[in-house]
Amino acid sequence: MSAAGPGEAAAVTAMEAAGLAYTVTRHGRVSSLEEAAAARGVEPAAIIKTIVVRRAEEDYLLVLVPGDRTISWPRLRALLGVSRLSMPDAATAREVTGYERGTITPFGALRAWPVVADERVSGTVSIGAGAHGVAATVDGAALVAALDARVADVTDPA
Repeated sequence: MSAAGPGEAAAVTAMEAAGLAYTVTRHGRVSSLEEAAAARGVEPAAIIKTIVVRRAEEDYLLVLVPGDRTISWPRLRALLGVSRLSMPDAATAREVTGYERGTITPFGALRAWPVVADERVSGTVSIGAGAHGVAATVDGAALVAALDARVADVTDPA
C-alpha cells in the first residue's frame, strides 16, 4: 500500500483535529456508486457525496448528499434564502477546496466552507478522504457534529 498523498493526509489530519473516530478504506478508483459501496462495505445510500455549490462570487458551501440521492435545488435555495445557486466547474471546485472532483471532502479543504448535510446522513456512512479510492467510514451523527453542519431535507431520490 502506498503512502498517503497530500489530499488524503490533509483530510486525515483534519478528521483527527476534529476528534472524529474514523476508519480509512483504500480501494483504488471505481467507476460507479455501486462499486464504491461494495469496496467500502456499505450500502449505496451510505456513501456520502460532498458537492460544492456556489452561492455568490467567492461564496461557496459544501452539501453532503447520500449516494442514492441528488440535491433538491428548490429546497436548498429556500433553506439558504437565495434565488440562485450553481455548481462550479471542476477547475473552480478544485481552486476553492484544494481537491479535484471525485476526491472532495469537507475535511482539510483550503477553506472551512459552510456545510449543509441532508437529514438522511445518519448511521454508519462513508465519505471521501481526499484522494481517489480513499474513504473514511464514520458515524453520520458524529460527522455532522464535527462539521457543525446545518441539517435539513435538501435531497430527492436519484
